[in-house]
Parts: sequence; structure tokens; C-alpha cells
Amino acid sequence: MKRTNPFQKLGLALIACSLVTHTACALVTIDSVPVGNAGNAADPATGYGAVGYDYGIGKYEVTLNQYTVFLNAVAPTDTYGLYNTQMGLDANSMGIARSGNSGSYSYSVIGSGNRPVTYVSWFDSARFVNWLHNGQPVGLQAAGTTETGAYTLNGALSGVALSRNAYANYGLPSEDEWFKAAYHQPTDQGGEVDGYWNYPTAENIVPRSRNANASDSYSANIFKTDGIANAFNNGYAVTGLLVYSPGQQYLTDVGAHALADSYYGTFDQAGNVNEWNDSITESNRGLRGSSWKDSDVQTSRYESTNLDPDSESSDLGFRVVLLTPVPEPSVVGLIGLGMLLVMRKRK
Repeated sequence: MKRTNPFQKLGLALIACSLVTHTACALVTIDSVPVGNAGNAADPATGYGAVGYDYGIGKYEVTLNQYTVFLNAVAPTDTYGLYNTQMGLDANSMGIARSGNSGSYSYSVIGSGNRPVTYVSWFDSARFVNWLHNGQPVGLQAAGTTETGAYTLNGALSGVALSRNAYANYGLPSEDEWFKAAYHQPTDQGGEVDGYWNYPTAENIVPRSRNANASDSYSANIFKTDGIANAFNNGYAVTGLLVYSPGQQYLTDVGAHALADSYYGTFDQAGNVNEWNDSITESNRGLRGSSWKDSDVQTSRYESTNLDPDSESSDLGFRVVLLTPVPEPSVVGLIGLGMLLVMRKRK
């Protein structure tokens, strides 16, 4: 039995607008779900999943819509390469176009903005998190916007000698935080004897490759074939074909496999895109979750991988962890903005 989420939108918002020109504000909300049961034991099979505190985690992977607002806020001059040109060129995952010149770049969504952002490195993801931590400011990529906050980056584009600051409000998940949200369910609340499912769908049934639907509780956007011609396991989930097409869009909207959520209520921790986490293996950062071109094997609790943190590709994305409860969309900020505009109009 999956837990009913008591607050679906414990999250955050951005005001991306100009008070001088009174242009319209774009409000973007990132939903998160609470992960309770603090002090749970680690998975005896892998050693992961023990977390001694309550936290929130993104219900979905960070989307193209959300990342585009971020780019428009901090990347008119893209000092640290938050935009990869393949975001607008790779047909398998493209979703963000850039126009203009350095100093006046602007960004727009291509197609459905509810698909996960890809072609983001660990460093891009950490800068997005810093921006959230700092209250989603508009300005250059510098201290107080992308370079300080949850992580002290200060221009870093390589290396792994960076850790999440103790005072961070937001972060990239630790491997334990990611693992718990994906696989854990207390035994006394309907979980397995050891407290962990094999797959992040609150199931021990292997996920099936199947296009987005609201009827299959263990389907995912992955690659799998069983040699039987039917509605699933026929190759790539989106096309149901074994043959790869360089011109095919393979990402699905986040949460589109509407019944295939974890006990805590997260979606797509199996499939769609691999997700960065904060674990360190030699010179690499950790990844979990499988992707549209990976098999069901990668969705298992027993599987993890790692890459150089500056890697970017069509199957790499991320989700956010919420470490300190904060007011919804900066409601205070919205009220303050409204009051400021009223005051300006009265002058």
C-alpha cells in the first residue's frame, strides 16, 4: 500500500520578471513529497537507504520548463555552460532552444516542457540547486546566484572535492536519500520484511517497457524486449520498436506512468533519465535510476553507476532534495512584489 501524500506541493517558485518594465512574472513550482520514517535501517542487501532525518524530495525529475526559467534568470551570459547546444539539436531529447548573443541570450522550450531536462552535468545540477537555495535570483552566474549556496562552487567545472554544505536548504540527493525515496517502505506499513522493494515502483515485479499510461503500476520508460508482440516489452517504450531512430523523441512527460510511483510518491526513479546524486567514486559522481535507452536491470536496488561529473548526454538528468521546509513559492515574495507594484502605480 502506497502512502497518501499529505502535501503534494511542498515546493518553491521563481519570480522571473522585471519590476522596471512590469513584464509578466513566470511562476514555476517544483513539487516534492515528504520522506519520513527517520532513523530507518539500511537495506541489508546493499547497505544503502538509512537516513536519520525527515526530508523532502522532488516528486518528479527537474523538467525542461523549470530549467528554462533558470536559464533565463541566470544565463543571458552563460559563463559556466549551463546550456548545452544539444538541448536544441538532439532529436532524442531536445527541448530547449537558445537565441540571441552572449550577454543577451534567451531560452525557450521546444515541445512539451514537462519532459525531464537532459544534457546537464553534475555541476549544472548543483548550480540549479544553488539558485534554488538562494531564492531563485535573477542575475549573473556568480556568488549569490549559482556559485555559492548549497554547494561552494566558485567557478568549478571539474573535480569531485565538493560536498553539500551543512546549511543547504536544497541539494542533490545523497545516495541514501535517493535510495530511500525509491525503494523503502517500512514493514509495519506494508513493506517487505527487510523494508525495501526491489524496484522504485513499490513492487518486486520487474518494470515493463511500456509507453506512458495510467493503467500499469510497474511500467517505465526503459528498453526491454521479451520477444512477444503485445503492448509492452517490445523494445523502446515510446515506440514499441527494437530499432533505434536518431530522429525519434524518446522522453516522456514526468509522472506519465501514473501508477508506477514509489511508496513515498516519487515518479520516474525507474526510467526516463538517469539521475545525478552526491555519491563519490574515485573521480566520479553517482547515478541511479535507468533511462529510456537502458534496461530494467538498471532500475533495481542492486544497481548503481557513476560518471565523470562534467558528463552530459541525452539520458542524464536530476531531481532535487528539500532539506529545510520553506514557505510555498515564496508567497511572501509574491505578496511583496504585489505591494511594490501597487506602490509604483500610486506614485
